[in-house]
Amino acid sequence: MENETQRTAYTGADRWLADRITAVWDLLTGRPVSLYAASVLRIGYGLLYLLFLLREFPHRAEIWGPDSPWTPALARQLFEQTGWFSILTLSDGRTYFELCYALALVTSALFMLGWRTRVLSVLFAVMVTSFHARAIFMTDGGDNLILLMAFYLVLTACGRRWSLDARRNRLKTIRAGTAPESARSPFTLQLRDARTALITVVHNCGMLLIATQVCFLYGSAGLYKVQGPSWSSGTALHYVLNLELFRPWPVLSHFVDEHTLAVAIAGYMTVLLQVAFPFVLFGRLKYPVLAMLLGMHIGIAVLMGLPLFSGAMIVADAAFLPDRFYTFLPHLGRRAMRQTDSWHPALGRATARTVPAQGRPGALGSKNRVTLPAGRKDTTLATECVPPDAPKST
Repeated sequence: MENETQRTAYTGADRWLADRITAVWDLLTGRPVSLYAASVLRIGYGLLYLLFLLREFPHRAEIWGPDSPWTPALARQLFEQTGWFSILTLSDGRTYFELCYALALVTSALFMLGWRTRVLSVLFAVMVTSFHARAIFMTDGGDNLILLMAFYLVLTACGRRWSLDARRNRLKTIRAGTAPESARSPFTLQLRDARTALITVVHNCGMLLIATQVCFLYGSAGLYKVQGPSWSSGTALHYVLNLELFRPWPVLSHFVDEHTLAVAIAGYMTVLLQVAFPFVLFGRLKYPVLAMLLGMHIGIAVLMGLPLFSGAMIVADAAFLPDRFYTFLPHLGRRAMRQTDSWHPALGRATARTVPAQGRPGALGSKNRVTLPAGRKDTTLATECVPPDAPKST
């Protein structure tokens, strides 16, 4: 009897494990997940890097070009030790550098628009790596995150939504629907199915890497803060607000620093949000946490003058919003437009009600001319034109 019970328990455990493996395999190979989130990452990081290159355009030669104190020869010596690579060090000429800079601008813009995303994602990763490695001592956390995300986006199908590629595929599908379908061999169909399955698996693994990277980033940052005495005492943000290097608006920083209790609460909430972030992703609690993290990053951008870092983190947080959230946004926008347009007819009706009716025969402004018998006076117009308080004639 005991052996049968153990055998039944083992069979149930095996069945449960097989069901879990099947569910994970279906999730991995069934369909690509978070296509809208991947498109938001593509648009966000392409736009961020484009704005970054445009902002540093007047100083490009001093940062990455031939006028930089960190010369290409020194960079190549460092690459021999670290294993980095940069196309900017292949030549020391100014013309070559200007061509590379123009190529980086065009690549970022086309990647953001989603044109030939498979090729442009690889080129975007090469460009981000090259500029990052060329001036590696001038980078910060935002640059590091964009570099990692550029590599991860190569694995994703980030051009399936909100892109020029999606528009071209949609038009191609419409044209193919009207044309007669050509016969394909079974081998061709199998290759197409295998290619689709491979793209799906690689995309889902890429999105899993992105989510894991963000979770590690928040979790490690929160645990690192817990070990510091300034964060445990609630005074860390006070010292941050008084750093001269991170005070773009000293008056604003001084005003915020005067509210001691609010600053201490914000410090504790920062640590709590970062530590709890990986544990709230599978419930509805993640939405208020993401909203509070958005406010935190906006505060970092404004008070500390780190817009690139804050923008990179905000875009990374967008990967955790489901596709139904992004598909609901256009419906919400159209609903808001309809509500805005509905005000105009209402105003028209309200105005029309304030004007007296003009359609009676013989009334002022009537389009129908009334012919009266001879010898009869039209007293209607005279009566309407006489003031109500005027004396009546006998």
